Amino acid sequence: MAHYGLRQFMSILFAHSFFMHFDEKQKIIKEPHPPLGTIIAAACAREKGYKVSLFDAMLAPDIRAFSKLLSSELIETVVFFEDNFNCQSKMCLGRMREACLTMIEQAVKAGIMVVVVGADASDYPEIYLKAGARYVIKGQALSQLMDLIGYHGLNPEGTFVDHGVYYLEEGQMCGQPPSGSAPQPFPKPAWDLINMNAYGDIWRKQHDYFTLSMVTTRGCPYQCSWCASPLSGKAYQVRDPLETAREMRDLKKRYKPTRIRFADDIFGLEPGWIEKFSLEINRLEAVIPFKIQARADLITPETAKALAAAGCREVWMGVESGSQKILDAMNKKMTVTHIHQAVKHLKDVGIHACFFLQLAYPGETAEDLKATWDLVKKARPYQISLSVAYPQLGTPFHQQVGDIMLEESHWEYGQALKPVFKTTYPAEIYPLLYRYFHQLFWHLNSSPGVGPRRFRAAIHRAATRRRLAAFGIDGIPFN
Repeated sequence: MAHYGLRQFMSILFAHSFFMHFDEKQKIIKEPHPPLGTIIAAACAREKGYKVSLFDAMLAPDIRAFSKLLSSELIETVVFFEDNFNCQSKMCLGRMREACLTMIEQAVKAGIMVVVVGADASDYPEIYLKAGARYVIKGQALSQLMDLIGYHGLNPEGTFVDHGVYYLEEGQMCGQPPSGSAPQPFPKPAWDLINMNAYGDIWRKQHDYFTLSMVTTRGCPYQCSWCASPLSGKAYQVRDPLETAREMRDLKKRYKPTRIRFADDIFGLEPGWIEKFSLEINRLEAVIPFKIQARADLITPETAKALAAAGCREVWMGVESGSQKILDAMNKKMTVTHIHQAVKHLKDVGIHACFFLQLAYPGETAEDLKATWDLVKKARPYQISLSVAYPQLGTPFHQQVGDIMLEESHWEYGQALKPVFKTTYPAEIYPLLYRYFHQLFWHLNSSPGVGPRRFRAAIHRAATRRRLAAFGIDGIPFN
């Protein structure tokens, strides 16, 4: 890795393009999370002596707020570092791409060098370069970004060349593919750049609690066909459990969140990590109720006990389907039996087991949908979250459906529930299935009786069932 000298006082504005106000789902649920990946990148630059600031699009009313910031500060470089710990950012939403391209144009007009890092830019670097970005860095990119900034501190007119770095030369895109999954820096996020009062006010007004995000890992060694591993890499990088516990203690003292969401793809994969973290978090008196994401086949009785002792209240598992055929097609390397065992272990220690489920994976039939509902009905998770299978560029899933992709290959906003490839059933059926699964789930977990609400809910279920039958899905009502 190259190392360059530092031009003192270089000013860098870190930014991202996920506007809560541009996302239909977020406008309703109002669960904004500070851009964790962005403020980790800012912390890296600050550690090297640069002056850093932040444009946080999450709570910004519109793009004009970015333009106003450009004119009010002396900024030498803008780095759009998308928060890859936000699954919505990784989905490359069309509305957010449009916002980023507009902000790039504004920065370039102001004479500021622009660097872009993110999932969509990794997939389509030329779009961002032609909008005016000087560089696009593919993948996690923190190490390359620090080297790039250092190089331009000494060579402002030069061109930085490294693996994973793309640029235009005489109108043609140049660059070398990323070279493997090198370890990336992992500093404590620059929390002081966040308007924490604004986030807290939204959470408390909407939900009566306040959630902040943390992260303890990067990457994933598993090879599920649909996962954005080209972005995160196969290397699994872990923070020290004591360092993680200290950050939670500091957040608890300074900002007083009532809940923590760990944004790791897989929390605590390293053997013994959860047990060490549990000991440290209790020793520091830093326990805050938290939720994690984990694989069902990694939840043992011992792991569940350590999680409960650390303050874990919810475990979200990428269950995806109750059909073993679909799980195998996804290369999940997991069985339906693993899921049932994990739910039991978690319930035994008082932790809520929650399911992420996917609809519309290639080959999914009514029989597979019924198997998914049968799993939910038998396992009784605390919550479910449904999505439609979404093929991201560079994944085996995208290669699999490449010949049947539809013209509109991006969602405009999160949870659009609109397949972007030719599916077993017509596209119109998947919002109906989403609604029907949630109607059945409410019925499964509601109190027995014949009150007005249950009567209305039964009518709605019947109506949805008839609409599904009209599209050719038989074997429902799944009860």
